[in-house]
Amino acid sequence: MTRVKQRLHPASDDPLTLPKSQITFDGALEKYTFQPPVSPALQRDIWRTTNDSPLRASTSKTMKRKADEAIPPSTTKRVTRSTNSTVPIQEVQFPTQQKRKTIVTAAVPKSVSTKSTPASPAIGPATKKRKRLSSGYAPLSKYAHLPNLLTDSLAPSLITVFIGVNPGLTTATTGHAYAHPSNLFYKLLHSSGCTTRRCLPSECKDFPTLFSLGNTNIVSRATRDASELSKEEMVQGVQALQEKATRWKPESVCLVGKSIWEAVWRARKGRAIKKEEFRYGWQDEEENFGINVVRGRTQKVETKDGAWAGARVFVATSTSGLAAGMRPAEKEAVWRELGEWVERRRAERAAESVIEGRLVMDGALDAAVAQDGNGKP
Repeated sequence: MTRVKQRLHPASDDPLTLPKSQITFDGALEKYTFQPPVSPALQRDIWRTTNDSPLRASTSKTMKRKADEAIPPSTTKRVTRSTNSTVPIQEVQFPTQQKRKTIVTAAVPKSVSTKSTPASPAIGPATKKRKRLSSGYAPLSKYAHLPNLLTDSLAPSLITVFIGVNPGLTTATTGHAYAHPSNLFYKLLHSSGCTTRRCLPSECKDFPTLFSLGNTNIVSRATRDASELSKEEMVQGVQALQEKATRWKPESVCLVGKSIWEAVWRARKGRAIKKEEFRYGWQDEEENFGINVVRGRTQKVETKDGAWAGARVFVATSTSGLAAGMRPAEKEAVWRELGEWVERRRAERAAESVIEGRLVMDGALDAAVAQDGNGKP
């Protein structure tokens, strides 16, 4: 790069009005050098190779001496590669801005390809995200040392009884249903309308009196997740559910998870449910829960209040944090269908209780009038 020096006119070319990046001092104050801004590395190389650089002579002599010591001009060395092939060394000179430098390169034989090869993968631990492996069946002895404090929350004539798969380890040790922090059970109950507020796991035992809701499981033993249960355990638990439904006679049962309905179907039909046969939501009336199931149909059970045709069956999505097959909005849509029905039945029951209370009061007044001989209450 050439350096241009000129004397500025004091009136028109005032150096104070010029950008600082374009002004460098050279010698006297009235002399200026105009050059575009360059990188520090390029400025250092230009400065070392200029005629007035104090390091030019010593630097060039040192570089020449090292080059001469490394490879004498009259000889040619051979370098042995890891592939046991020898490649001759040649001297290649190319011009620079103000000085010729000697670069030593290796002559590549014709048999060696000059194309760039892809970089080999780094040796080290795998960077892929590890998939969560299924735990598989766990025998009874695996968690026999842990306490199982969870009990059923049931009462006669509830609006809905929620049926889960089995208690997890957190639920078993605390005695609170769906107690794991990642479980969405209480969140979905509130958003769907089944409960009037967001409840805590410790309140599950008060659900029959607070909201006319109950809770039980198809399998009673605790495991880390549902995959540690066998299909035989799930099928055997269906009979216990039928007996509970017949004893407590709820209006409906909600199966919290697809796997529970698959076990019920297998116990009733003797085969696995087909893909086109499964659906979330309310099931057919012939699938009502009751103990008297003959050829896939529930027979009516005579009670004090009349014939009871069994509890309606609603299949809901799993609330476990491990169940990620559906989006949150899709889960809420399924649960909302149940919540609307629960809200309607709760309002109807409240209205019925008011009517019954009035009838009781009217009956008491009639009885008091009848006892009064004057016909006055």
